[in-house]
Amino acid sequence: MIEEIHLFGVYMPSALFWAAMALTVTFLSRGILLRIPLRRFLWHPGLIDLATFFLLWWGITRLADACFPHGLIS
Repeated sequence: MIEEIHLFGVYMPSALFWAAMALTVTFLSRGILLRIPLRRFLWHPGLIDLATFFLLWWGITRLADACFPHGLIS
């Protein structure tokens, strides 16, 4: 995994950057998920939001690890 990302002159941990991206996508997809009628049959919709965030975070991290060569961003 890429250790640090240099963003506008600030070094930040890559996990924090990918988590922020996953959180943004989760909030954007939450509006779509609220319109699905299947959601009202779920026991706790907050768990679906949490699971969506973690799956997106994992997927974005794996995709970034595969696509960005080490040293390109950091």
